[in-house]
Amino acid sequence: MHQKEGKIMLKIRLKRLGAKKAPAYRIIVINSTTKREGRPIQELGHYNPKTKLMKLDKKSALEWVKKGAQPTETVKYLIDNCNTDGSLNYKPKKEKKLSKKAIAKLEAEKEAKSKAKEEAKTAKEAPVEEVIEEKTAPVKEAKAETAEVEAEPATEAPVEEAKAEEAPAKEAKAKAAETVAEEKAE
Repeated sequence: MHQKEGKIMLKIRLKRLGAKKAPAYRIIVINSTTKREGRPIQELGHYNPKTKLMKLDKKSALEWVKKGAQPTETVKYLIDNCNTDGSLNYKPKKEKKLSKKAIAKLEAEKEAKSKAKEEAKTAKEAPVEEVIEEKTAPVKEAKAETAEVEAEPATEAPVEEAKAEEAPAKEAKAKAAETVAEEKAE
């Protein structure tokens, strides 16, 4: 079955021990065709998944791998995450597994948030566009008026209006200068 020309296929796997719902395992080297609790060729250590307590002879495990023994996925993980003293370097998972209902609820919340953001964006953009149109309309009208004024022959009336507009600006500057001087005097 798993034998090739008289060679025995070896596995490094877990042998279950312990009571019901309280598993404990021995890490063993065993022929791949023997049953789970069969007689091992060599015991490499032990592992308790509940307490994450492990003791493993890492050197001999790596030697068996070099000789051709195939570790199972779990044993490969244990060997890779083993400290030099044989204890497990346990890294707790950062992400918790969620139930299907919880995943669906999170997705629904994300969709609701994204829709709310899109609506807020469109609500902000619409007034901005209206404001831009309102601001550009007087500018366009002013440009049209200046074009009409340029088309007409120059008269004294527009020049007088310009002088009248400059006068309030000069008065405002003078008042601002007076208030600054008064503040310094105090």
